[in-house]
Amino acid sequence: MLSPCLCVSVVGFFCSATIRSIRGKLLFQSHLQFFPMIPFSLRSTTLLLLTTVVAALALASAQTAKPSSAADDIPAASQIQPNELAQAMKATGAQKPVILYVGPKAFYAQAHIPGSEFIGPVGKPEGMDKLRARAASLPKDGAVVIYCGCCPWDHCPNIRPAFAELKKAGFTKVRVLYMATGFGVDWKDKGLPVATGE
Repeated sequence: MLSPCLCVSVVGFFCSATIRSIRGKLLFQSHLQFFPMIPFSLRSTTLLLLTTVVAALALASAQTAKPSSAADDIPAASQIQPNELAQAMKATGAQKPVILYVGPKAFYAQAHIPGSEFIGPVGKPEGMDKLRARAASLPKDGAVVIYCGCCPWDHCPNIRPAFAELKKAGFTKVRVLYMATGFGVDWKDKGLPVATGE
C-alpha cells in the first residue's frame, strides 16, 4: 500500500504536469508516449482522470490506516468505562483499584481522577521506569486501573505500553480506562469527580 504522503506527492506532480501541458508548454507530453494513438487533448483528460483516481485512493488509504502501536489493541475485557470506574472508586479495602495516571504532568495538574497517582508518560523511558518501580510495590492480583486521556484513544502513546508492561509483569487485574476522545470530554464533562494540582 502506498504511503499517503507519497501518493500526495505523485498526485501533485501529475497535476502540475497536466496543467503545464494544457497551457501549451507540452512539458509532460514526452512522458505520455505510451498513448501514441490517442489525441493529446484526450491524453490530458485521461491523465487528469488517473490523477483523480490516485488521489482518491490516497485519501481512502489515509482514512482507513490504523495507527501503529507497540502492543496489540487492548481487549474489551481489559477496558473499564468511566461510570464503572467512578463506582469502583467508592469501594473500600482490596476492592478499591489503584489508579495510575500515565500521561503528561501538565494535564494531571490541570485535572485528574481523585486518588490517582501520577506516573508520567510511559512513552518516555523515565515514565516507564517510574511505572515499573510503582508496580514492584503492588500485589500482582490487585485491581489496577491505568489511564491517560491526553488525546483520542486510537492515538494515545501511553496506554498501550503501560498496559503491556503491567501484563508482562504478571498483573492479572489490570484494566485501562477507556476514553474515546480524552479526559475532558469523557470524564470531566460528564460530571465525574475531578481533582486539580499535583
